[in-house]
Amino acid sequence: MARFFIDRPVFAWVVAIFIILGGVLSILNLPVSQYPNVAPPQVNISTSYPGATARILEDSVTQLLEEEMNGTPGLIYMESESQSTGELKITLSFTNDTNVDLAASDIQNRIKQVESRLPRAVMQQGV
Repeated sequence: MARFFIDRPVFAWVVAIFIILGGVLSILNLPVSQYPNVAPPQVNISTSYPGATARILEDSVTQLLEEEMNGTPGLIYMESESQSTGELKITLSFTNDTNVDLAASDIQNRIKQVESRLPRAVMQQGV
């Protein structure tokens, strides 16, 4: 069988092209909506504290927000980044079965509870 295709390379190329076209056409018809979600849903929190160093930002804002976010239903892990420019970004990752809209609403409620303890400059910039 292999000798047949070796002796007829043009025929082998035509068959290969038909196989590739069949694969491309079948990819377009795959039910992508039935695939499971691989990446966990995430909610981002960002704020800025003008003139603050990363250490001040960590002590006065990041720790307060992280402590308040602990215990959020469906929370797998959180990642925070305090920059020396006064920028803060916290990424909260949830389980795949968590509704992102409900999680974001819960996060907003938790932020409202901690707002009174945040520095005034942070509240003026917004969380």
